[in-house]
Amino acid sequence: MNQCAFFADIPADEYHQAARDGKFLSSHLLGDFRKSPLLYKKKMNGEIEPTESAALAVGRAVHTLVLEGRSKFDEEFMVSDGPVNPKTGEPFGKLTKAYKEWAAAQTKDVVSGPDFAFMSKLRESVWAHPVARELLDDGIAEQTVRTHYCDEPCQIRMDWFRADYDGRPVICDLKTCETLDYFEGDARRFGYPQQMAFYREVLRSASDGEVVADCYLIAVEKREPMRCGVWKLTDGILETCALENERAIAELRKCRRENLWPTRTEDMRILDV
Repeated sequence: MNQCAFFADIPADEYHQAARDGKFLSSHLLGDFRKSPLLYKKKMNGEIEPTESAALAVGRAVHTLVLEGRSKFDEEFMVSDGPVNPKTGEPFGKLTKAYKEWAAAQTKDVVSGPDFAFMSKLRESVWAHPVARELLDDGIAEQTVRTHYCDEPCQIRMDWFRADYDGRPVICDLKTCETLDYFEGDARRFGYPQQMAFYREVLRSASDGEVVADCYLIAVEKREPMRCGVWKLTDGILETCALENERAIAELRKCRRENLWPTRTEDMRILDV
């Protein structure tokens, strides 16, 4: 089977809009549901407006620069500190009217000089890591797969897919973090294993069971010394998380049928410290 036959090269905005419109279940929306069905429902109803923080905007640029290189980065982003205030000789602040008007007139997303220098350091760290470099030496970035999984239309957008590494296909996800010392706890807190299990199972479903990928997390620190680390998720944790996801999807379908959306905080809890 051509493992790229079911990949779709879809712009990020289109991908995320399809999830917000309820056309496809994504790993992030499923994560919201696992946390609280009511949170999921409010997001889907538009009661919680989608927002893009400065950190998320920088994250998109980092992924493009690290995984797809400077040429692709320059297609989508513009490095500039914006218009200069003639009175001070310094760029206008990002909260000023002059800067906002200038930014709105640009055809590409703007990345400041200091932010680009920061992103370049992250890229250097990732590509200096021997395992990360091997994983990213061959493959394709930001590919979408859409299929039915557990009778639900689902979609994934993989940071990186490699058809063969040590005899297995590979899905890699790039994460930034404050420190690698606490990354494993952060991974559990943010549901990274469940996210990767969702990716693996949707890809397996799209390929009629023929593509069963190994999954790796590549993490890089956002502060000096900007260390990079690589974690391979075991088949055991991926299988456990896949069952958790499947139970959540079944519960989601039940919530839709019954139009009941609990918070998951209804029951009394015991605090004993």
